[in-house]
Order: sequence, then structure tokens, then C-alpha cells
Amino acid sequence: MRFLFISTDYDDFLTWLYSQHPRLDAQPYEAQVRTRAESLFGLADFYSRNLRKLGHDAWDIDANNEFMQKAWESSHGPAASGPQWGFRLRRGFVPWLSRKPRDWFYDILRAQIAFYKPDVLFNHWIDIDSAFLRDVKPNVRLVVGGHASPLHGERDLGVYDLMFSAADNFVDYFRRHGLRSERLRFGFEPDVLAGFNGSKRSIPVSFVGNLFRIHASRLRWLDHVCENAPVQVWAPSVSELPGSSPAVRAHRGVAWGRAMYDVLDRSRITLNHHIDATGDSAANLRLFEATGMGALLVTDWKKNLHEIFTPGKEVVAYRSDQECAELVRYYLEHDDEREAIARAGQQRTLREHTFGARMQELVDIVRRYL
Repeated sequence: MRFLFISTDYDDFLTWLYSQHPRLDAQPYEAQVRTRAESLFGLADFYSRNLRKLGHDAWDIDANNEFMQKAWESSHGPAASGPQWGFRLRRGFVPWLSRKPRDWFYDILRAQIAFYKPDVLFNHWIDIDSAFLRDVKPNVRLVVGGHASPLHGERDLGVYDLMFSAADNFVDYFRRHGLRSERLRFGFEPDVLAGFNGSKRSIPVSFVGNLFRIHASRLRWLDHVCENAPVQVWAPSVSELPGSSPAVRAHRGVAWGRAMYDVLDRSRITLNHHIDATGDSAANLRLFEATGMGALLVTDWKKNLHEIFTPGKEVVAYRSDQECAELVRYYLEHDDEREAIARAGQQRTLREHTFGARMQELVDIVRRYL
């Protein structure tokens, strides 16, 4: 089968990425794709690389990366007769998509779909216009969406032949609204471990994640734990938090991709707290990133957590802010217990929760719907 994955990146991440690689914006498309994958941010190329290992064709499109998309257009010919650049690139200027797709966005995306001729068009960003997807749908066998974050506003999801989500409550939501939906959990890419050589775990407790006002319960929880345990925080921004916040005092900066894995590799304990939208479902990517890197994962209790890990033996689960702080202090003082649970969690992830295993699940599910 042939898979084409459409994803987008945070504007701040893209600005950081291109600042770390001078002249990357002038490099050929393949070089930019390779650099983006090597950053290890988000899902990187974990889906496509494992599908290729399984014998399928698979490509990634970073749809809101204008440098990368324009480089693709340059190497494959004009995408369409729509408006071209209205400015010249200059050093330090980063023309990311932000909120509203520009004219080039759909022109190039349409050309890419025509070029790669996928059997499965997998869209990780459901804000893409449904009318566009209906327009290209006759050219693919299956239009698939993936979603596990808050749904804002009205959307025409009927264009999708199948919706995937890592969160059980989203699968239920899609099915209640007449859509075919299946669960596909996130995972860990074992190849990541090759870039790290088991650094000394010099960070007692870490938290890596977003901290915005929409994460109200997370902010309350993290402030309490930071006040009562030696937590170090990495977040893209703490500008929406009051200066008196313990999480602000614990902030150490941003850790994108590879830097995040480095933090996890150096952490004795790392904390996890799901966004409210996932309800009582354990679903996020951090579950597998943290355990895969061998840190002790202390995560919020969810009713399905036991399906993924055995609480108390492979991860540690808390039911309140107070219990989380108490558990962190306990496991900081009991090295043998902490290391045994962390080791068991890593073994479980490497045995059952790899992206290789997930992509086999994806193939098996897709075959039922084709």
C-alpha cells in the first residue's frame, strides 16, 4: 500500500528548527525533510519509516512549512497557477502558516497528492478544509483522519472514511456521530535510543509539556507538585502563568524533540498529566516517550491505564495533586523500587508499544476498510 501523511508543526518549533540550521531554508526538499525527521519532534517520521520497514510506500508532508513545501514545488514544477510568493525571503524572517492557510497551501498539497498517488491519505490535522478533501477524495482509496485533542467549532467530518484516535472517548464520540472510528495508540521508536548512551540521571524530577490557560487542571496540579517536590519544568512558554507560579520558578526553557528525549534520558522521575479533552482515557504520547527512555513515569490515573501498563509495577499512577507529590517524594527516596519500576516500564514499551507494532495495527485496520 501507499500511505501519505499530512501533518503540521507549531510555529515556534519551526522558527527554532530553522534557527538551529542556518541556510536550511535554501536546501533541497529532501534535505529539509531529513533534518525535520532527525529533530525527533512529535511523531517525526515514525509512522512512515516503520511502514516502509513493513514493505509499504509512505511519505510525510509537513503541510504548513512554507520553506519545505516551496522546495517541493521547485523540484516538481509549479503546483498550480495560484498566487506565488508576495515577498522575498530574508534572514530571520519565517513565513509560517499561522492560523489561516494561504493560497499556496492547497495548491501544493493537491499537487503532492496527485504526485504520490496514495491509497491512504492520512490527515493528522483536521482543520484542513473538508471541501478540499472532498475534491481530492476520488484520487485516493481511503481518506483517514487522526485526532485526540480538543475539537473547536463546527467541522464536516463526513468526508473521512475512517477516524483514528489514541483516546477511547474520541473513538466513542466519532462513532456516536456516525463515523467509522478505530483506536490507534501512540508508541515509542526504539531507534531513538541509539542517539543516547545512558547519561547519568542528574534530573530528580522533570515535566515536559505545554502550559497554557486551556490546561487549567494541569496548571493547578503542576504548581502543587513544584511547590512540594524538586521538579524541573521544560515548556515552550510560561507567559500565560502568573509570575508567582511555582512552575514558572521551576522553568528551565524549551525542549523540542531530541532535547526532550535528552531530558527524559537524564530524569529519574518524569511527570505526565493528560489534557482534559481525553477524559478518563490514558492516551498521550508522553506515556511511551517517558517509559521508552527508561525514566520512572508518574502519570495521572485513568480507567484504561492498566491495559497499557501495570500501575505500581511498570508505571506509577496518582489520583490527586497531593498524592502525586507524595509519590514523587517516596520514589526519590527509594532508589531500588524506582529503578525496578522504570526498568519494567521500559521493557513493556519496547516489547509491546513500539511504532513498529502500531504500524502493523494500522495496516491490519486499513485493510479491513479498503
